[in-house]
Amino acid sequence: MSTSTRAAVLVESGRPAPYASSRPLEIMPLTLEAPGPGELLVRVRAAGLCHSDLSVIDGSRLRPLPMALGHEAAGEVVEAGQGAEFAPGDHVVLSFVPACGHCPRCVAGRPALCEPGAAANGNGTLLGGGLRFAAADGARPRHHLGVSAFSEYTVVSARSAVKIDPGLPFEIAALFGCAVLTGAGAAFYSAGVSPGDGVAVFGLGGVGLAALLAAKAAGAATLVAVDVVGAKLELARRLGATHTVAGGPDAVEAIREITGGGAEKVVDTTGVVPVLEQAYRATARGGTTVTVGLPDPSRELTLPALSLVAEERTLRGSYLGSCVPRRDVPRFVGMYRAGVLPVDALLSHRLTLDEVNEGFDRLHTGEAVRQVIVM
Repeated sequence: MSTSTRAAVLVESGRPAPYASSRPLEIMPLTLEAPGPGELLVRVRAAGLCHSDLSVIDGSRLRPLPMALGHEAAGEVVEAGQGAEFAPGDHVVLSFVPACGHCPRCVAGRPALCEPGAAANGNGTLLGGGLRFAAADGARPRHHLGVSAFSEYTVVSARSAVKIDPGLPFEIAALFGCAVLTGAGAAFYSAGVSPGDGVAVFGLGGVGLAALLAAKAAGAATLVAVDVVGAKLELARRLGATHTVAGGPDAVEAIREITGGGAEKVVDTTGVVPVLEQAYRATARGGTTVTVGLPDPSRELTLPALSLVAEERTLRGSYLGSCVPRRDVPRFVGMYRAGVLPVDALLSHRLTLDEVNEGFDRLHTGEAVRQVIVM
């Protein structure tokens, strides 16, 4: 049986801001086909706005269109297809990499690099290759990263879902699908923050502040937060940053002075190549620089190659925080409930689905930390 839904669909990328005027996302009625084997029909209850969505809207990351956007969400299972190990009524967080569980990367314990999952995401399909959305004019909108969270209902692979405690509010649960996995995972796993480390975080959106919270939880002794927005620096201080630095040309020298020569672990969440170059220069000899932002694919990074050897540096990319969602979503939720990861502080705005374009204006200008559409 099919399901009717309303979804925010991107038909054309590259429309200019302000998005409240150019309206790149059109709220349209769609029909959802029933879930196939290993798939779930989910009522989306909360969906976060992320720069990864914005990069599709502004055209810096090309995806097949039309596409029902959104990739950070929590909701309730309505129907489970054959073989899906979920039941109606289960509360779930949705992950934007549907890990097949069988490819070499999944078998090696690195589901963020799942090969069939990456192929499906690039094609805008579900893990099994299908499309489930249909418009009245016969168009078949694509799935964004296997989730398409900006829709009242969505069909996902069960491999995209993680069951959670039904007592967790949906608008908080949604944050664990991207912001918390990506940011906290970058600090815990990709950077390997240890007690006593000096840590710097560039970019204080939802991902950056989640990394800051995780670095604090891991025992960082010096925790430097960097951003160009004063209100975000103030929030970082409230969340445990020992120092804050205004983003700009003087940031590297400021961090090196605070940390006595550079931070052992530096996380860049901006997706801006010159900022990543700053993050590398702000890293101590023998230290690790981790980048989680998604730059424009045409941009190239220039670094002093000798420093990688002579200073035993590590430059590491981190996708999905190098996490295993079925392990780490429950782990991070437990840390939240224990007060160790107070990620509810990241939630800056609650929106309706019809306000999604205005929400991306706030994201574009840096006004918001994490906005969540509540449905």
